[in-house]
Amino acid sequence: MSDQKFSTNVLHAGHDTTQTAGTRAVPIYQSTSYVFNNTDHAANLFSLAELGFIYTRLNNPTNQVLQERLAAIEGGVGAVVFASGASAISTGLMTLLKTGDHIVASSSLYGGTYNLLNVTLPRLGITTTFVDASDPSNFATAVQENTRAFFVESLGNPKLDVLDLKGISKEAKAAQVPFIVDNTVATPGLLNPIEHGANLVIHSLTKYIGGQGNSLGGAIIDAGTFDWANGKFPEFTEPSAGYHGLVYHEALGAAAYTFKLILEGLRDFGGALSPFNAFQILQGLETLPVRIRQHSENALALAEWLENREEVAWVNYPGLKSSKYNDLAKEYLPKGQSGIVTFGVKGGFEAAKKLTDATKIFSLLANIGDTKSLIIHPASTTHQQLNEEQQESAGVTQDLIRLSVGLEDIEDLKADLTQAFAAI
Repeated sequence: MSDQKFSTNVLHAGHDTTQTAGTRAVPIYQSTSYVFNNTDHAANLFSLAELGFIYTRLNNPTNQVLQERLAAIEGGVGAVVFASGASAISTGLMTLLKTGDHIVASSSLYGGTYNLLNVTLPRLGITTTFVDASDPSNFATAVQENTRAFFVESLGNPKLDVLDLKGISKEAKAAQVPFIVDNTVATPGLLNPIEHGANLVIHSLTKYIGGQGNSLGGAIIDAGTFDWANGKFPEFTEPSAGYHGLVYHEALGAAAYTFKLILEGLRDFGGALSPFNAFQILQGLETLPVRIRQHSENALALAEWLENREEVAWVNYPGLKSSKYNDLAKEYLPKGQSGIVTFGVKGGFEAAKKLTDATKIFSLLANIGDTKSLIIHPASTTHQQLNEEQQESAGVTQDLIRLSVGLEDIEDLKADLTQAFAAI
């Protein structure tokens, strides 16, 4: 962990210029593998007697800078990067859980994550109970003997519900399970879940951290605060059949989960981030403090404008005084509430589809967090695989439109939506 401030860490953490021939920019190490000094050196690397680079599926110098930088800005003991946010979530859970285990999760999750927990993991014998995350006690009520994790999004996509992270963390501690927080929408520029009790933090680096819409990536940051030796996770306290009898907790202490992610998760599932994408994401990360502030300002201004449009049935943005999440936003997101705005159009499903077809600056596509403004109708796209009850639980109504508000001039964004409203 670095004692430097956020805006400094996003520029410097993890990069020692004396180790990269003095390069000010982080180099792209576009190599699959690395030459060992001799067989003893190779043996030491594989046995963890010394640290170094073996194979890019496990580790890479460019990726390592990104990992150290993410750990520094989120306040963790380590981080691991992946090929996508979805890869981070699936690998992170599969490294942690086994057949017969159970998760308690917020019902207001991104559609892909909901589908993983609701459909895919049950095929492997890992089940999930979805709860209304607005009340932390709902997590305690859903705990079973085999519960092994709590999973939430710090700012739900697209429900935009701000959660009482400290309250949920308290329930996770009582249940003796890790509290996993997807912090993609809020970003470490606005919120540090570890400060509020999260044990593991997940990001889709594709979104605000990368920020340019050009590279997929994901990450898990380990706070190093969970007691893996509490009796519920024998994979950390007994010899690992998957890695030469290594006892993770004994050998690696607070970083046990980080190394298990690399040595077993990346090795076995193979969701490695390419060095080129790591380089691209590092470029985006450098400007995150400036961008996320402007995203938040533009989103709030547009949300306030939408509240006064006669074509609009409702508006949801945590920064609005009218939002039921405004008090929690003041507590957890005082520096800004990110760039996502949702609203309902009078006329319902068909009117919402027409509006999304009519914008010219807002691009109709399935992404968020780009510097450019984006629009989508979740009920017919990202959440169409869910039934109506599941959609409503996730905060998706038939009339809902999700905006990812970019960095364009706010008056141009208003003008674009004005002409789109005219089309319906």
